[in-house]
Amino acid sequence: MSRRPPSALLLLPLLLAPHAAPLPRIIEYEIPRANAFPHDPAVGPDGIVWYTDQRNSYIGRLDPETGKITDVPTPTPVSGPHGVVVGPDGSVWYTAQRSGLLGRLDPATGTIREYPLPPAANTPHTPIWHQGYVWFTDQGNSSYGRLDPASGKVDVWPTPTPHSLPYGMQAAPDGAVWIAMLGTNKLGRVDPTTGRMREFPLPDPGARPRRLAVATDGIVWYTDNARSYLGALDPATGAVREWPSPTAHSGPYGIALGTDGRVWYDETTSGLMVAFDPRTERMQTVQIP
Repeated sequence: MSRRPPSALLLLPLLLAPHAAPLPRIIEYEIPRANAFPHDPAVGPDGIVWYTDQRNSYIGRLDPETGKITDVPTPTPVSGPHGVVVGPDGSVWYTAQRSGLLGRLDPATGTIREYPLPPAANTPHTPIWHQGYVWFTDQGNSSYGRLDPASGKVDVWPTPTPHSLPYGMQAAPDGAVWIAMLGTNKLGRVDPTTGRMREFPLPDPGARPRRLAVATDGIVWYTDNARSYLGALDPATGAVREWPSPTAHSGPYGIALGTDGRVWYDETTSGLMVAFDPRTERMQTVQIP
């Protein structure tokens, strides 16, 4: 579980020129439902923002152009929806962390279909859509898996290192699936055909990677939540570079690659967003209002 956030979504417009240095302004959207716990937003190709409301067990929809927010209750109450991803057909997939389910929301009808998962993956965490499958991590069982939406078949694999707490997940340009393992100092590369994982240890034993993003050149960027560092792994050589976050003990968490060429992540305890330019190795911060 993440630190309790306010009941608002934060959007940072990143449509900047490739060499631009200006920082974006932050627009906040208040969620009308009481006691909302918005988590893991995902943006569809139409610009609509989808998010999970963990506490109230709703899937939310935000139109940034109008600010209108609508939501849909999960069929299973108190199912703990966590991560969310938009598929190529526009369908919205989410992990129901407390009930061992994956859910698919049809944006045209607002209906949700639930897919039960086996016991080895009954606390699903982060989902991605990749090569026709919904891939997901399971932090509670130290496993990861994939669902075939056409057949409902689920494959699950345990992580090579027990109790490694697989957390963030992203697909790479070469087709591999990368996983950040929060319970150990390792990143994992998964072969999407066999499901087998190769582990890449990080130099510091105290490193605890939480989320990651993979660039077009194959470099794996990650947030080190325990040590307050931003890191980059080159899978071709195994070399790792690290940069301390601007604020000590700040718990770097979510991470994304901006269209401006910078690496963006948030510090969970400082209220700052951080923009890192790989070309200059300069960090800038944006204060959340």
